[in-house]
Amino acid sequence: MTTETQMLNVTLQYDKTIGRAEFSGPGFRNPVAMALGEDDTMYVVSRSYEYRPDGKRITICTVDEDYIGEFARGITTQGDGEPTSADGALIWPTAIAIDSEGKVYVADEALNRISIYTKDGEFISKWEKAGSGDGEWDKPSGLAFDKNDDLYMVDSGNNRVQKLTKEGQFISKWGQEGSGDGQFNMPWGIEIDHHGDVYIADWRNDRIQKFTAEGRFLMKIGQTGSGEGEFNRPTGVAVDKDGDIYVADWNNDRLQVFDPEGNYLTSTTGEGTLSKWGANKLDGGNPEMWHERSIAQGLDREKEFWGPVAVEVDDEGRVFVVESARSRIQIFHKQYPIFFGPGERGASGRL
Repeated sequence: MTTETQMLNVTLQYDKTIGRAEFSGPGFRNPVAMALGEDDTMYVVSRSYEYRPDGKRITICTVDEDYIGEFARGITTQGDGEPTSADGALIWPTAIAIDSEGKVYVADEALNRISIYTKDGEFISKWEKAGSGDGEWDKPSGLAFDKNDDLYMVDSGNNRVQKLTKEGQFISKWGQEGSGDGQFNMPWGIEIDHHGDVYIADWRNDRIQKFTAEGRFLMKIGQTGSGEGEFNRPTGVAVDKDGDIYVADWNNDRLQVFDPEGNYLTSTTGEGTLSKWGANKLDGGNPEMWHERSIAQGLDREKEFWGPVAVEVDDEGRVFVVESARSRIQIFHKQYPIFFGPGERGASGRL
């Protein structure tokens, strides 16, 4: 007699939403990236609008929505509303990463600059090396540190990946423009897994590519489309401790999940709810606003992603999806497969 074992697929359980649309204070304005620091601290990069540079900043908060502060504002310290390229300021920020010492690195594609700050947001230094030579870049986007504190940069305008020391010294590079294996067309997001392998969101080629730390091509996921395992301008990629791969499928307004071999597992189009910051704003404003929300038509659409641009995961199984157009972050928990035979249910977990 044989016993058939069934497996329920990985699923994502919605937890909560963080954020509201604000040009300053508790909230974000068109966020494009985030990084997790110690003690559940979050650093969120707001890109804002061209005509509202005051909204460009890094917000420091916690997963529990405790607002800590902000830094790297896109305007002069006098607050006159004019954009500035002064040290520490931002114009078109794209990515953020934190090294082992807690220093914060932020890429800016307009300035072709990497700015470095303390964990509290004090400006330390910058790298500004526009060009196409070794250790130069054109429109830097994704940033990620490996276990040795070397920094991998997606050099989007040059269609390549560069590896640098955390002091900014060139180590290696790979990639060129094209659609073949190991080639790129406007790459954006980056992730380094627990084994040191590198994943790139190859934006205009509508795929994810995986490489060794030295840049040797390993595999690719996806093609252009809207079906399962297909992408329309993927922007962010993350890999959890089990090796499962999460992709922010930007123009399809969804998050897709794949197993370590690149097989499709599941997806979500979002389940957003009003955040604590959002509720606080309604509580402190016109009391009629709560009533107006209760009778408003079409609020179900608020649940859905609109411009999911980045994704982060942690070792607790939490998945953070950054939504640019709705100025918020939706948080999910990964639910592991459950294995069970006829008439019984086993423990959850991975084989």
